[in-house]
Order: sequence, then structure tokens, then C-alpha cells
Amino acid sequence: MPGAVPDLSDVGLTSAAPSVPSPGGGRLDHVPAHRDGVPAPHDGVPAQRDGRAGAVVPVRAGHRRWWVAYSTRVLLTDAVAVYVAVFTAYVVREDAAGIARVSGQLSPTYLAVSVTLMWAWLFALVAGRTQDRRLVGVGPAEYQRVFSVSWRLFAAVAVVAYLGRMEIGRGYLGIAFPLGLALLLAGRYGWRQWLKRRRRVGELQSCVLVVGHRGKAEQTVRELRERSGAGFGVVGVCLPAGEADGGPVDGVPVLGTTDEAAAVARREAVDAVTVVGADSLTSDVVRRLGWDLEGSGIDLALTVAVRDVAGPRVIVNPVNGLPLVYVDEPRFSGPKYLVKTVFDWCGALVLCLLLAPVLVVVAVLVRLSGPGPVLYTQERIGAGGRTFRMLKFRSMVAGAHERLAEVLAAEGVADVGLFYKPKNDPRVTRVGRVLRRFSLDELPQLFNVLRGDMSLVGPRPQIADEVALYDRKAHRRLLVKPGLTGLWQTSGRSGLSPAEGIRMDVYYVENWTLFGDLLILVRTAKAVLAAEGAR
Repeated sequence: MPGAVPDLSDVGLTSAAPSVPSPGGGRLDHVPAHRDGVPAPHDGVPAQRDGRAGAVVPVRAGHRRWWVAYSTRVLLTDAVAVYVAVFTAYVVREDAAGIARVSGQLSPTYLAVSVTLMWAWLFALVAGRTQDRRLVGVGPAEYQRVFSVSWRLFAAVAVVAYLGRMEIGRGYLGIAFPLGLALLLAGRYGWRQWLKRRRRVGELQSCVLVVGHRGKAEQTVRELRERSGAGFGVVGVCLPAGEADGGPVDGVPVLGTTDEAAAVARREAVDAVTVVGADSLTSDVVRRLGWDLEGSGIDLALTVAVRDVAGPRVIVNPVNGLPLVYVDEPRFSGPKYLVKTVFDWCGALVLCLLLAPVLVVVAVLVRLSGPGPVLYTQERIGAGGRTFRMLKFRSMVAGAHERLAEVLAAEGVADVGLFYKPKNDPRVTRVGRVLRRFSLDELPQLFNVLRGDMSLVGPRPQIADEVALYDRKAHRRLLVKPGLTGLWQTSGRSGLSPAEGIRMDVYYVENWTLFGDLLILVRTAKAVLAAEGAR
């Protein structure tokens, strides 16, 4: 089933694996079809709505294979990116006579090396299935696969050059690889944004038939509807015989029983059959369904009751025909976190140097905004429950803390809860409103990162009163250093509920990756520049 993951995966915390998080509360184990077959909705037909909270229903008229056209466009963009990167490296390396050669026992021209590298790179991207329709448009697996294919190719180039005694210039490879990778990822990101916009209005959807018990089917239908950007439209449900007469499932028609699922899938020309609660259906039912779908081009996806666990922590090992799903325990120390510490410190140092003029200008504006210090410090709770002094540019009037009760009373709030922020806070200065809108008041926390109190990415630090409200799940936020930005800040920022914010923070804590941090930082920059959700 193509890419059925929740929106939070789009910032980069999962990786390609036999199974990925399912919006229905479990994981989807993909069983690819034997051959490409049933096409998806026509990409030029407007969407219909079912009248329930603006839910989008996919229109399947025309049955155009939208992913063929989409992948062709992506491939053309990849070709341009590779050409620009390799050509730039060639031009930089070429000598004045225009006949630069590789030094060593074998000495082909850099033109020959460049042409070979371009074709090899494009072949590797295709052979590495970076355009697999199940990865397209959602989740980080597409980006990770592009990165993995690219660095493996250049590693192979290094090995071939060593064995062939060719001394390819380090500057040539040092330009071609990072520039090409950056352009490839930028192109994929641009097409993904275009695809998401089309999917939000019901176009370019993959039509899904949900099979399983009513309760779990209803949960899956609801969550897929809420995450329209993931590109799945449920066209029908098949329930066990004793449940099929109970009417529609959350507005979606019941098209048959579980025994009739394969016939219904073929009749409705769906793209995938999702078996929800596969652990509660007999293995024979699921196996027969797979047999019945053979040769149809319809994907079969199975869910199991594992939620919010990223791919690297999941291992599927069949034992005598019984698939055992192992879930590794999360680790909060070791080489991976040493790499994170080095990345945080180097990244914060570079950002401090680049943003030094901005820091000076903001400091002057805060000083001129009224009496009070330029920097505001507050005790926050960090990793392991340790307190530290968090830095911010002052965005409120002097003595704002003494007026907190007045603000709470004006908004009808008894006390401060998790993630609470006043909607119309009279204590914020005019300069402070601008700083908060673009999150510039948070920039001094770069020095907290340099001091080792915080990370660039992680759960946002909270005060002791908020931590006192934590349950066992929320306390897992304290297993890592708090961050300058975090997963839920880039997935809705102030618009998310506390429960959803906690869920995303704990997901990050248990499934952190360096690649995910990079994607979160990119999305943070976009959200800050657009002032999305900031207060």
C-alpha cells in the first residue's frame, strides 16, 4: 500500500522497513502486488465531498495511472539536478585547454567521467526504487532512499577509482556529491508539496478498501480522512458476516463481507486492500485474500497493533511461517547520541555566527522597547529532570510575571496547563509581538545549546508547574535534552492539543534520527518565515 503513514512521519523519523506506522493505530506490512495493474483516480477530475466535516472522497473516473506521470516528472527533475551538479563539478575541474584528465595509471578525461557518473547516478536512482509509488508523497523514506543510493554510488566510485588507480580530484567529487544531493532532495520536496496540494482537494488519491472488524475499520477510516495529505481515499469497507448489516462505517459504505473482499476490490478497481486488525483475523482469511488478489496489481497491506514505532526499531523475522515482529527498546545513550551532541554544538556555533547581526539588531530593539533587561531567563526542566536557566529575548513588559493571574482571569482560565499560552496577552510589547511571530525571541537559546543544556531539536522545555502535571507517558520527554524546536512545533505548532503534542514528543524521543533532525530544522525554518501558528 503506497505510503500509508501519518503526517508526522513527513518530517523524517521513520525509515524504509518491512513495515511503517499506520494511521489506523498500528503498522502496515506491505505485500506488493505481482505486477502493476489497477490505476488510480484520474488527476484531472474534481473531488467530491461526503458532507461530513469537509471530508474529501476520491473520484475514480478515468482511472488514469497518475503515479506514472508523476514519477516521470520526478525523473526528469532528477536528471536536471544530476546534470547541473556534475556539469558544475566538471567546469570547476576543467583546465584552461579544456582537456582535463584524471591523473593516475588510468587517465580518462573528466568529460568521460562526468558522462558516466551522470548515467550511473540516474540508473542508481531508478534501480534503487526511489520512485516507488508506496513511498511517493509521504514519509521520509523517499528522502532517505535518495540519500542512501547517492552515497553508495559515490562510495562505489571511490572503490573503482582505487582499484583502477585513478586519482579523481577530491574537489570534483566534493562538488558533485553534495550539490547533486541537495538539488535532488530539493526537487523531491518541491514535487511533494505540489502533490500534497492536489491530494488535499481529493485528487491523485489511492483508492483503498478497508477489511476488518467494525471498530478497527471505523478508526482507520476516520484517521485516513483526517490525513488527506497522505493520499488515501477509502471507497468502501468489508466486514465479517455478522457485522456487515450494521450500516455504513463512519459514512463509508459496507460493500461486502471479508470473504468477498477480493471480488469487491476487483469490482471497485481499488489500488490497495488494507486489512485492519490483521492480528484478530485468522491467518487463513488473510492468506486466501492474498491468493485472490494475485495478478490484479492491487496491493495488500496488513496492520498489527504497534503504534508510534519507527522502522529502524522493528525487525520482522518469519519463524516456521509465523512472522514475528521484534520491537527494539529505545536507546538514550551511545554513539548515536554522541553524534547528535557534536551536530548540535557545531550547528549552534554556525547559526550563532551567521545570525550575529540579527542577534545584535534584536537586542537593540528590545532595549529600546521599554524598561527591563534585554534577555529574560527562566528556570526550565531539562534532561533527567535537571533544571537550567533558559534564555530568551524579553518580549513582555517588566514585571509581567506578577500580572499572570490577571491574564488568566481575563481568559477564564483557572491555572496554567500543559502547553498553555494566552491568546491575547496584554503583557507582550509591540516589539515582542513581532519577535514572537517569527520566533526571534527564542534565538538566545542557541547559547543554551552551546552550553550543553539543550539540543537544536527535541521536546520543548517546560516549567516545573507543567512537569508536575506529567503522567508516565509525558515523563518520557525528559529522557533527552530539550530542543530549540521539535516535532510537534513543525506539525502544527500552537494549534495542536496537549495530548497530540505529548504523543509527538514521545515519538521523537523514542525514534530519533539525525536525518529526522535535519528535516525538522528545514521545516522549522519554513514555519518561522511563514509565521505559521506562532503566538
